[in-house]
Formats: sequence, C-alpha cells, structure tokens
Amino acid sequence: MKKIYVIRHCKAEGQLPNAQLTEEGREQAKKLAEFFSGQDIDRIISSPFQRAIQSIEPLSKALHIEIELDQQLTEKVLSNKDMSDWLLKLRDTFTDMTLRFDGGESSQEAMNRIAGVVNRLFDDDKSNAVIVTHGNLLALLLKYYNDEFGFEDWKKLSNPDVFQLTKQANSVTYERLWIE
Repeated sequence: MKKIYVIRHCKAEGQLPNAQLTEEGREQAKKLAEFFSGQDIDRIISSPFQRAIQSIEPLSKALHIEIELDQQLTEKVLSNKDMSDWLLKLRDTFTDMTLRFDGGESSQEAMNRIAGVVNRLFDDDKSNAVIVTHGNLLALLLKYYNDEFGFEDWKKLSNPDVFQLTKQANSVTYERLWIE
C-alpha cells in the first residue's frame, strides 16, 4: 500500500519565496524529522520556497535522501496585487473554484497542479514519498479528495501540518497525522 505524506511547511517569517523559518519553525523542522523516524520514505519533494525546503532539511539529512524541488508545489497565487481584504477573497475561491483575481490563479488550476504531482507519485514505482508545500495548496489537495473540505478547514491547518494519503485500488483517502 503506497503512502504519500503531505506536509505544510513550518512557521516562517513571511510569505515571500525567500522567507526563512522562524526560530520556532526551525525547532518544528527538527520535530518533523523525529516524527518521521522509522518511516519508510523513498523520496522527498518540496516547493522551492525557502520555508518549505528548510522545513524538510533535517529529515532529508537524517534519511540521506536528496530533496527534489518541484515548482508545481509553490503556493497558490491569489493575486499579483495587494488586497486588504485578501482573507475574504480567499474564502470566495473555496466556493467558486474558477474565480481568479488579477495576476492570480483559480483554485481549480492550483488544485489540478498539486493533484498532478500526487497522481504521478502514486503511479511511480517507489513506495512512499514526502511532499512539502503550502497551506492553501494543501487545502486544495484535500478538497480534491473530499469536496466538503473548505475555507474553515483551511483555517484550522497548523504550521507544520502532516497528512497521509493512501491509495488502495482506485480510491485515495487521507488522514491528519500531526497533532500539536
């Protein structure tokens, strides 16, 4: 039975691609490595954003597995303009999956992007993989498998967060593993 672990990055200093983990985030990254000790992991794939890479570096070093960077795992772009009401706009993108703001992508586009990565991993010969991504993209992946997953569920995600996806026959289920 193939398992894919999807991780939301640890606490970071900001949202820009080069934002670093906070001190607390660096401690969380060490705890993630401990959390996965003893698990059979074949691959580690990460968003190229610094906070995602730094979140998984301790596990990568412990398992001696190189981190593969994948642009498809970057956070969903809501807009290329500053929006003071971004939280309301984000909520709207959970109910209208085709809604797109200036310079952004729709939730449907972002969902297809991460689902494509996961589907390729499920088709891969290797057994288990770890994916490190961002909160909105993780939420959209969970919505892909359970349409009832919505904005309020996104708000309940933690930094970090860990979900295990399991595929049996043609069905994928998920379970939240990270409890703070």
